[in-house]
Amino acid sequence: MRTWSPALPAGESAHALLAARMPEVVPALGDAAFGPRLLQAVAATLPVASFSIYRTGARPAIFISGSLGVPDTTRDCWRAYLSGPVQHDRTFRDGETAPLRMCHITAGEVPPEHRAKVYDAHGVRERVSVVEREPSADGALFAVNFYRHDGQRPLADAQLADFGEAGALLMALARKHVVLASPPQEAAGQAQRLLAHCPELTSRELEVCLRLLRGMTQEGIAADLGLALPTVKTYRNRAFARLGIHFRSELFALMLEAGEGAAAAR
Repeated sequence: MRTWSPALPAGESAHALLAARMPEVVPALGDAAFGPRLLQAVAATLPVASFSIYRTGARPAIFISGSLGVPDTTRDCWRAYLSGPVQHDRTFRDGETAPLRMCHITAGEVPPEHRAKVYDAHGVRERVSVVEREPSADGALFAVNFYRHDGQRPLADAQLADFGEAGALLMALARKHVVLASPPQEAAGQAQRLLAHCPELTSRELEVCLRLLRGMTQEGIAADLGLALPTVKTYRNRAFARLGIHFRSELFALMLEAGEGAAAAR
């Protein structure tokens, strides 16, 4: 495992890594197309097939993830990570010095439980990341991760160096996208639409639904709200029963219908 500070300013090779794709990536900031375009930009030079952007700490959350050319198991990986490995993960922290740093690790270097649940179970062989400390007291980290999978050639030292030079740019893009994709007024609007559809929802049931709409896992919701996982599942099931739905996809569809109805009313 290696950690190092990104080179500043970026060198010519780092510019070559992303420059040709920036006209496609930057306009997608805040949109659903951002993730696929960012992964395509990095995969054009590095042998990686999936990515994730998430926050650790007392309020873990995955903001965006995806795959290219392999089955997308990134959310399964996240759930597996939260099921135990997150509690003891030091792969981002060993050698911690600078606020912004690069991390590279192979599957063989990952602790056994973490490796079995996240890496071996999903064919992940290497991870290269840009990591930044969050401004909070719980030691949270914001991480932009890219993963090499089975069948892809190992990352070379020169490629890792190029990635390191582009680290600050990748972090800035990821941070900006998360802000643009999660405007503060969105949660308020969703809460209003949910309550308009079902005034019987309790405050806890509403909080759980809003976090499901943000893409959070039930494990992440439990950590975010300071509740036990079975309690979160109970609130979810009660809310879904009140709403007359059974699956998360139906919750998204319900919000879409409510939004279209509100637009038509105007």
